Amino acid sequence: MLSIATWNIHKGFSQFNRRMVVHELRDRLRELDADIVFLQEVQGRHEHHAARHEDWPAEPQHEFLAAGVWGSHAYGRNMVYDHGHHGNAILARYPILSSHNQDVTRLRFEKRGLLHCAVEVPKLAQPLHCVCAHLSLFGRSRRHQYDALASFIETSVPHDAPLIIAGDFNDWRGRACELLAPRLGLTEAFANGHGSRPTRSFPAALPLFRLDRIYTRGLQVETCAVHHGRPWSTISDHAALSARFSLLRAVP
Repeated sequence: MLSIATWNIHKGFSQFNRRMVVHELRDRLRELDADIVFLQEVQGRHEHHAARHEDWPAEPQHEFLAAGVWGSHAYGRNMVYDHGHHGNAILARYPILSSHNQDVTRLRFEKRGLLHCAVEVPKLAQPLHCVCAHLSLFGRSRRHQYDALASFIETSVPHDAPLIIAGDFNDWRGRACELLAPRLGLTEAFANGHGSRPTRSFPAALPLFRLDRIYTRGLQVETCAVHHGRPWSTISDHAALSARFSLLRAVP
C-alpha cells in the first residue's frame, strides 16, 4: 500500500496572509502520514518574512517540513524575485532517484513549473514517477500546459511505469479530465469507479471549486479524502487531498 497527499500550502500563510502558520502546517502534514507529499506554493527563500517573523524557519520550507519524517525531498523553483523564490516540492519516505523541474510558463507574470521525480518505492518493480503540478489561473494557458505536461510524460516516463500527477490544476471547468487524462491513460482518484467528478477543494473553509487533483496510472485507488474545514482552513485557502493506492505491479 502507498499513501500520498497533495496540498497548496499558500507559502506558509493563512488565507489573506493573516498569520504565519508554517509550524501548524508541519503538524498537519504529519497527521496525514503520507509516504509521498506533493506541495505547491512552497517558499524556498523570503528575506522579508525571515526578518519580520522571529520563528520563520532558517531552512527552506520543504526542508523544514520534511525534517525527521521524509528522508528525501526535491524542490522546483518557479517564481524568482529579488528577496526570494517559491515553487513546488515533493517529500518522500523513499529515495528520490532523480528530479527535474520543467518550466511550463505561458505568461511572464505567472511562472509555472512541473516538478518530476522518480522514486524508488519498496516492492515496485520500476521507479514510481511523480509529477507535482501548479497550473495557470487562465484557461488558454492551462490548455497549453496540459499539452506540455502530456508531451513531457510521453517522452520522459516509460509507458508501463507507475505514475502519479498531483497538485493545484486551477481547473474549475474540469478540462484536464477531458484533455489530459485520456491522452495519458490516467484515472482521477476521486472519480475512480464512481462516475463522479474530481472533488471540491477550494476554498478550504467550504469547498466549492474542483481545483486540486490526483491522477494516477498503474496504481489502484483504494481510498481518498479531502481535508477541509477547521483546522485545515486556518492553514491554507486550499484543502489538502490524500489517497491510498495498492501496487498493481509489485515484486512478489
